Amino acid sequence: MHDPLADPRPLIRRVYAYVAYRIGAGPDAEDVTSETFERALRYRDSFDPQRGDPVAWLIGIARRCIADAAMKRETTMADLPERSFEGQDDASLDRLELRAAVAQLDERNRELVALRYGADLTARQIGELLDLKTNAVEVALHRALSRLRHELEEEDVRPSAELSPRPAP
Repeated sequence: MHDPLADPRPLIRRVYAYVAYRIGAGPDAEDVTSETFERALRYRDSFDPQRGDPVAWLIGIARRCIADAAMKRETTMADLPERSFEGQDDASLDRLELRAAVAQLDERNRELVALRYGADLTARQIGELLDLKTNAVEVALHRALSRLRHELEEEDVRPSAELSPRPAP
């Protein structure tokens, strides 16, 4: 029988990246990733290579762990207090803007973006995981990325509009 956890390092990185896309990087993402691998170890005999590869199996487990953690967690990303970003470098600000833009997407689009770019799954793998056709996943991803682009463009417009000089009275 094939051991799905034979080489865990790349799997851990991909699961953590997916989880971080969904709930934000940090201790909560680490906890969910740990819970995912704990469950995977417990149920490794249930892995069926005919139904998909190990990363897709682990992402399925991670999705359930995220749902469980969300029921326990009272604060969402939308409830986080505003912070000052003075002294942050451009890359950090870009990541924060991207995180804020992703948070503006609806649940389905956040999930698609997290599966594609966090877990680095292909459209086919996402389709198998969500029981969708590959073409439907590709179209939905295209739309989600368009919405995300729109959110990021809106974010770029807001600060410049606030900084533009006001006409003299």
